[in-house]
Amino acid sequence: MFLSKNVACGKEILVNVLNVSLNSINQVSVREDKCKVMDKIYIAGGKRLQGRLRISGSKNASLAILSASIMASDVVVLENIPDISDIRVLIEILQHLGADVDWLESGTLQVLAPEQVIEQAPYHLVKKLRASNLLLGPMVARYGLASIALPGGCNIGVRPMDLHFKGLISMGAGMELERGFIKANSRRLKGARVYLDFPSVGATENIMMAACLAEGQTIIENVAKEPEIVDLANFLNCIGARVRGAGTDIIKVDGVPELSGCRYAVIPDRIEAGTYMVAAAATGGDVIFENLIPLHMEPLSAKLREAGVSVTEGEGILHVKVTGPLQPIDIRTLPYPGFPTDMQSQVMAMLSTVPGTSLVVENIFENRFRVADELKRMGAQIKVEGRMAVIEGVEALHGTQVKASDLRAGAALVVAGLMADGKTEIADAVYVDRGYHDLEGKLRSIGAEIWR
Repeated sequence: MFLSKNVACGKEILVNVLNVSLNSINQVSVREDKCKVMDKIYIAGGKRLQGRLRISGSKNASLAILSASIMASDVVVLENIPDISDIRVLIEILQHLGADVDWLESGTLQVLAPEQVIEQAPYHLVKKLRASNLLLGPMVARYGLASIALPGGCNIGVRPMDLHFKGLISMGAGMELERGFIKANSRRLKGARVYLDFPSVGATENIMMAACLAEGQTIIENVAKEPEIVDLANFLNCIGARVRGAGTDIIKVDGVPELSGCRYAVIPDRIEAGTYMVAAAATGGDVIFENLIPLHMEPLSAKLREAGVSVTEGEGILHVKVTGPLQPIDIRTLPYPGFPTDMQSQVMAMLSTVPGTSLVVENIFENRFRVADELKRMGAQIKVEGRMAVIEGVEALHGTQVKASDLRAGAALVVAGLMADGKTEIADAVYVDRGYHDLEGKLRSIGAEIWR
């Protein structure tokens, strides 16, 4: 089955097949990972978090920037990269493709892309990482071809790739789905005007990266505005690209013949910061968070303040302190600058012991509420109706055996365990390792009793 930019009927067929296949791959990937690893986290709850905590580099920005680095013809040095399992998997994929990728020191990676890339990214690695699809644009832009297995990652709902392909097809790429692999080819991409039906982060990143080496100008409309998009654009400009408008509704990219190397530091991880901020609030804590960008945290900070938490800003720091009882709040997830979907599970855990009725509406991923069943095992009163969860605050959660179903659900169960009376055992904690560097060590440094 082959697709060119002029075959609209074929495009619809490919998109439908990809959507079905992605769901199947995600489910198989999750089942296989569960069979291989049953890692567990243990928490003795009831400890108030207090002290200072430094935030690691952004997982999502690092994955995109590391993918983009293969477009550079010279050495790229990346700083503030978190040493987490998702990053390690992407490094393995890049090495398989022929790139030299080495840790220079803690948090610093050196990348040298090959002159000729090995065409196919292996399924056994790609199935572990949703962000492996971000290699599609860079590979077809620089090397004229790409072959990547349908990506895996957390099974949090339907995450179709139709917008990724819409952009690449508009720029002249041929697309093909063959035996579970997405194949793309082009002699040289050409600039185009692309309108995204939804401001998808991944599609914005893939199209923006591909456009850097395309001939002429590419205009991408209705793009995602997340800080990670801006960080990727800044990195691309660092290696010689010409990207304008990141952080607004329209991104314009003027293609260049070649990209060079540079040294670049990735932004702090706003979701890691948010998780620990919620944990501090949930335990009645008093924690100063360092190495973050307060503006990136504002959607969460505003909701914490609404709940009665003191959140004060400094230069590169936030001070979270609880001085009284928390209040119920309503949360509705939206694309940035709305409330992040990656934080609603953790906030749901916090709200489970806040007196009164709180409401969480999930507008991005339909499977984010699977964590509710595990929280109910700990005594939470949560009623899920479609994309809405109603939380009636209980006096306390109780430690028990629970299981993570995805990365952020695992983080939410950690928050719940820190709040709960008694000991909590979290199975499938391997999910947590995908996005949090040294979670147990960091939490222990601010007073938690947590171990593997």
